[in-house]
Amino acid sequence: MPRSIKGTIQIEGQDITITNPDKPLWPEAGVTKAMYLQKLAELSPYLLKYCQNRLLTTIRYPHGIHGEFFYQKNAPEPLPPYVKTAVHEGINYIVMEDLPVLLWLGNLAALEFHPSLHYVGSKLPCEWMIDLDPSLPEEPRIMEAAHIVGQTLNSLGIQSVPKTSGATGVQIIVPIQSGITFEELRTLGHFVGMYVCQKHPDLFTLERLKKDRGNKIYFDYLQHYGGKTLAAPYTPRAREHASVSTPLLWDEVAADVRPKDFHLLNIGARLAEKGDLLAALPPQPLEHVLKHLNKK
Repeated sequence: MPRSIKGTIQIEGQDITITNPDKPLWPEAGVTKAMYLQKLAELSPYLLKYCQNRLLTTIRYPHGIHGEFFYQKNAPEPLPPYVKTAVHEGINYIVMEDLPVLLWLGNLAALEFHPSLHYVGSKLPCEWMIDLDPSLPEEPRIMEAAHIVGQTLNSLGIQSVPKTSGATGVQIIVPIQSGITFEELRTLGHFVGMYVCQKHPDLFTLERLKKDRGNKIYFDYLQHYGGKTLAAPYTPRAREHASVSTPLLWDEVAADVRPKDFHLLNIGARLAEKGDLLAALPPQPLEHVLKHLNKK
């Protein structure tokens, strides 16, 4: 049996206990807990900005990605004094504001970070997101589908950023100005979804039940809803390749990259080269499309 190791590091003036740093979390990728914490620190300038001031759900894998896991919504007790929380609908969520909290969660083997789609205390969405969810375990058409949705949004005067989910799907992210409601985004999402399903009936579906989708890609506009969560940009995922949910260039979508191409072992070099592609896109105007839809 491996021996238990425990120590303390100081980050930004806070003492963080680290246990079992040699524990393999992603065995196939060779990522131990110590390596994971180093990678989280590397990702923190990018990951934190999409989790700050949001209600955080994590997925914890105490024995690595092949062991049992659980979703953590309620903050565990006892909490270090530097961890902030916010109560929403009876749940005391962690609000991940800084690197000490991120590393504390990393030590607890929180391998995935899923923030709310709205800020703490707000009922309005932070951004617009369309989730393209494959029905097949391996979907060779996922980038084709993302390209079609991106082109459709472009035709409406809306720019967007594609993002790998880190699993098998792709999300299309649109930064928005404050004031747009979840209901308005669902109306817009339904309109775009109906259009691409009619134009490409063999590729897309709006069918919510997976058993009834066949091999089509689910155009999920309903997931963008108050109380729901999304795999954060730059969150690791509990997959064998140690994949990371990664914003892409549209040229990369056209080149048919694979979600597993972006992982903990190469994400640092990518970010150093390309920076945060999501942050580069300003909030997009949606009012003109919503006004048109409201006339129907």
